[in-house]
Amino acid sequence: MRSLTRRVLLDTRYTLVGFPATALAFVISIAGLAAGLGGMVVWIGVPVLAGTMLAARLFADAERGWLSDVLKRPPVRPRYKAPPPGAGRFRRIINPLTSGQSWLDLLHAIVNFPLALVSFVLTTVFWAVPLAGLTYPIYGLVTSRIPGNVELPELLGLGDGYLVNLVFYVTLGFLFLLIMPFVVRGSSLLRAGLGRVLLTGVAELQERIDDLAEGRAAAVSAEANALRKLERDIHDGPQQRLVSLAMELSRAQRQLDKDPEAAQATIRSAITSTRETLDELRALSRGIAPPVLSDRGLAPALAALAGRCTVPVDLDVRATGRYDAAVENAVYFVVAESLTNVAKHSRASHCTIRLVHTGDRLALSIGDDGVGGAHVAKGHGLAGLADRLRAVDGELAVSSPEGGPTVIVAEVPCV
Repeated sequence: MRSLTRRVLLDTRYTLVGFPATALAFVISIAGLAAGLGGMVVWIGVPVLAGTMLAARLFADAERGWLSDVLKRPPVRPRYKAPPPGAGRFRRIINPLTSGQSWLDLLHAIVNFPLALVSFVLTTVFWAVPLAGLTYPIYGLVTSRIPGNVELPELLGLGDGYLVNLVFYVTLGFLFLLIMPFVVRGSSLLRAGLGRVLLTGVAELQERIDDLAEGRAAAVSAEANALRKLERDIHDGPQQRLVSLAMELSRAQRQLDKDPEAAQATIRSAITSTRETLDELRALSRGIAPPVLSDRGLAPALAALAGRCTVPVDLDVRATGRYDAAVENAVYFVVAESLTNVAKHSRASHCTIRLVHTGDRLALSIGDDGVGGAHVAKGHGLAGLADRLRAVDGELAVSSPEGGPTVIVAEVPCV
């Protein structure tokens, strides 16, 4: 009930308080547009029209601030085209005319007035009727005794008298009170919808393009870092072991004729080295795309990660089914890197992993009772996680004060 009341009050404030500003913006825009276009032939209309657009921009900025209350979105301000460096006075004066958003602001100031008027009337009526109807028992004692006073129920043929008027007006006020939240909300959305299309639509599209560009750059960076890490790990691990294995096999070949027992010992050592190399290759392959993730999905893959961790892990997965391969790989990579960080640096005695599918998002949380101090700066174990998640429009937050505990939270959109 409190939430509904707050919603109605915010919508009412938006409609009633914003109407005078809308009317003023309409008058200034119409007058400025007419004077500017009319004076174009003598060039005086150019600065007039530019000034009108700057005034429309001020009203548009105020409207964007109000839209955040109605649409429950943070205010988004578009990027207005700046004059080129070294531009002269005349070029700076006409600069608003070269921005497409300035024309949209001017169009909004003109088109918004009829919608704001309709919203204002509907909101006023649906506030006035409940107030007047539900308070009739107070003032009706006076109005019903005025000689010659004809009330609405009598005009409708329902009868006259204080009791008839009381039942009629209270019932009418109660009905309007029940309908008022829907009408007030619809009235505010009628005006706010136009504002979002004309005032923030281009800005939201620009932000989306920037997010996609950042996500693509983050994906390229994360993939490049992963490849460099894989190359370094292969060079420092399996490659060195294979070189050593080749040398041992060459030595065993030379020893076969001279010292068979030494050759057997060398071969046994080579077999042990081969097994260790295979184990290391398997460990490296898990960081790329383990077969269990590709074949069975996130839950079994995370269970396998938890089972291999040297720190006891409590795993709670409430996400069934399969998701996009990029999403599954990103979540798996976050868990794998986080558990590696826990095992190497946290000195924790216990770790928890929770994965939940809520709505259209996967929410992952990883916590441990270690010494803390983890962060995503370059050179640390969690570096690259934020970029990998950004590549799939995900977000990462790390809370790890000195002394612990550490909590890593990731959210990834999914379908």
